Amino acid sequence: MIDENLARLRAHRNNVHRYRRLLATQLTDLERAYIERRLSEEQAAMAALSQETFPFTLPPAAAAAAAKEGCHV
Repeated sequence: MIDENLARLRAHRNNVHRYRRLLATQLTDLERAYIERRLSEEQAAMAALSQETFPFTLPPAAAAAAAKEGCHV
C-alpha cells in the first residue's frame, strides 16, 4: 500500500514539475489557464495523498522550543 502511494506521489510530483516547466514557456491565455488549473489539481492531489500516506504532523518550531523549556504556548 505504501509503495503504491509513494509511486503515486512521484507521479504527481513529476506532473507538477512538468506543468511548472510548461508555464515558463510562451503559451496562449487558454493554454496557460488550462495548465494552471491542472497544476493546482496536481498539487491538491499530492497534498491529500501525502496526508493519507503520512498522517502525522510535527509541532511548530516555537511550540517545540517552548515544550523543551517546559513552557506552554
